[in-house]
Amino acid sequence: MLTLTLALAASLGSAQAAVFKDAQLESLQDAGKYSELEQLAQARLKTNPADAEASAALSLALSFSDVGDGKRLEAGAKQAKLCTDQHPNMAACHLASAQNLGLQMLSMGMAKAMRRVGSLKESWIRTLELDPSSFTARVQLAKLYLTVPGMMGGSVSKAKELEAAVRSSQPETARIIRVHMAAEDKKWAEMESELLGAKPSKDGAMLDEVRQATMQLARVYMKDNKDLAKAKSLYEGLHRDQPSKASGSYGLSRVYAAQGQTDEAIRYLERAKTLAGADEYPIDHRLGDAYLAKGDKVQAKAAYERFIANKRANPANVDDARKSLAKLG
Repeated sequence: MLTLTLALAASLGSAQAAVFKDAQLESLQDAGKYSELEQLAQARLKTNPADAEASAALSLALSFSDVGDGKRLEAGAKQAKLCTDQHPNMAACHLASAQNLGLQMLSMGMAKAMRRVGSLKESWIRTLELDPSSFTARVQLAKLYLTVPGMMGGSVSKAKELEAAVRSSQPETARIIRVHMAAEDKKWAEMESELLGAKPSKDGAMLDEVRQATMQLARVYMKDNKDLAKAKSLYEGLHRDQPSKASGSYGLSRVYAAQGQTDEAIRYLERAKTLAGADEYPIDHRLGDAYLAKGDKVQAKAAYERFIANKRANPANVDDARKSLAKLG
């Protein structure tokens, strides 16, 4: 279940990559402006209830605007079903359905989520049948094949087929699939080589995949301080190439903390707090640890309290923060 969860989690925010032909819808969803996308989609559907792209856009907006809101996720699911029922040959509708289901599965119990793997796979397959050029569908389907057991439809050979089919026509899509194949085989040097070979891109989904894979590889190098220099280099690359995202700054803070450079760790954590995606990381928890390492109990206590009050914080990190806060008295 862990590998499936990681695969699903890695797809969050990856609803981008030329989903819509309409430039305005595409621009809003690629930028992750889901509130504006929702408003535009509703306005268009009010004018024309048969607007397929607006229907898919509304589902994506409902699903991604607050992934922790069960009611909005359910509304997104209903809208996706309406979209696929009314427009069965529209790739965007099936993509919206797959994205919504993936998000729902993250909050399900293990047994229930496992029972939905087949439906998720079929949604991605259908999306790709209708739009063979879909980066998101091809990559997410390949990741699913790589991470679920064979008895549940997993297949390394099918993932390889998805990569081979676009090696010439969509080389960067093929590269990202190879990145995930190398990761699944724990071939870290090969994974690093493929990541470093990725061409600069403005595509939201491509950037998400590169960012997630880079963070995964850097964590491998960070584990037990195995190779902090390589981890730092990877984080510096993210910091340089995706400066508006919190990932690079957060990662660098972890390296500096491991090296005992507490002031630098705090500096990068404070920067990460101001960037997109900050809520994906336990920043205030790490700030509490850093201030505690400096002997600043007042700042440490304030950071831990902020983190514990964050309803979207990872429960495991919250437990650790509570223990640290309790020791402060």
